Amino acid sequence: HGAAELDEIGTEALPRRTPAPAWLPTAKGEEGDFCLRSSDCAAGLCCARHFWSKICKPVLREGQVCTRHRRKGTHGLEIFQRCQCAEGLACRLQREHGPADASRLHTCQRH
Repeated sequence: HGAAELDEIGTEALPRRTPAPAWLPTAKGEEGDFCLRSSDCAAGLCCARHFWSKICKPVLREGQVCTRHRRKGTHGLEIFQRCQCAEGLACRLQREHGPADASRLHTCQRH
């Protein structure tokens, strides 16, 4: 009769499923909300560095300034990261009518 009591107590003490931590947001983050990864943010937003934390920022639209990284891994060095260009857009050197290479500015442009 002692062993049966231990079995019952042992199974009751174990949780059936692990609940989500209280700090974990239930809804997707809006612009300016803290995040860990882009999946934490609502549609049309990405998770990007802002000073020493990360917040949800808008994905870039056509004509907006973007950051083109020459070397893989340099994205992590930015204090103010930008999101990537929206689907169907690419980050390209902005075309200027002045002297060749007058502007090093990149913008989101249609493929």
